[in-house]
Amino acid sequence: MSVREIVPGLHLLALGISNAYLWQGEDGVTLVDTGLPGSAPAIAEALTGLGLRREDVRRVVLTHFHDDHCGSAAAVHAWNGAPVVVGAADAPVVRQDRPGPEPVITPAEEELFARASADTSRAPACRPVQPAVDGDVLGGGVRVLGVPGHTPGSIAVHLPEAGVLLTGDTVAESDGDLILGPFNTDRAQAWTSLQRLAALDADVVCPGHGRPLVGGAAAALRAATDPFG
Repeated sequence: MSVREIVPGLHLLALGISNAYLWQGEDGVTLVDTGLPGSAPAIAEALTGLGLRREDVRRVVLTHFHDDHCGSAAAVHAWNGAPVVVGAADAPVVRQDRPGPEPVITPAEEELFARASADTSRAPACRPVQPAVDGDVLGGGVRVLGVPGHTPGSIAVHLPEAGVLLTGDTVAESDGDLILGPFNTDRAQAWTSLQRLAALDADVVCPGHGRPLVGGAAAALRAATDPFG
């Protein structure tokens, strides 16, 4: 795992196939996504490297229910009981009260989906989740944006004072460009959500997969394509 500062107070944790992010806001640390199951020790190591403790995590925000993003939520919650926030439509899936809907895989996505599926393991249930809806303000400058399409309850995290969007898998980075993330349950809805993010005029975009884009992010979002459609 590598740890990289994106803007002051925001660090990327590259957890194998997916990204997590640490935001040090006024009220403590917000962890956005938790990687695959077994990622909690790497997250704890990253905190230590930044002079922080596991107990400093004030909240965990999950952008969606996929195992490579929520896989270590239960383990991190066990550190200090920090609330785990997830989009309301995805909350029953994270609790494992019901299975989540399968993505609609396009022909262009089939090979990538086969590789990605082979690299994932099932996340344990995280039962004490806090459902979130569009417009919720969580503290520390963290605002919730509803961006359904990748999953029904996908959310993005907006840090307006820092000019940052953490997009989950609604957006991915590929060869320096921003694209619509693959493996969507509703591709048209996901594209509409991407356009909503593009209208926010953010300077920095931090996707769930690929490298963050620092500077000119809004223009890159407006130029985003759907190469898998």
